[in-house]
Amino acid sequence: MQAKTWQMQIFVYEDDTHTKADAVLTSAAGTELRHTGLARLNPADRNVPEIGDELAVCRALNGLAHDLLEATLTDVELNSGRANHIAL
Repeated sequence: MQAKTWQMQIFVYEDDTHTKADAVLTSAAGTELRHTGLARLNPADRNVPEIGDELAVCRALNGLAHDLLEATLTDVELNSGRANHIAL
């Protein structure tokens, strides 16, 4: 069995009330997928920056997973010539 390495990078940016996370996945073949997640501090909540980081990163990774599934479905359809239903 051959091992392949995919690289994942997560960049987190924040100010006093907003957090943005960019999740970047690069496949062994060099294909890159990127998704952004955002979080906002509710003025009624205590300012706990780690919570904003977690939420923004979670949203970025969730979106990235969806984007990867969509790319996979498109690749399967392009290579098989027919619509496929992949079970997760």
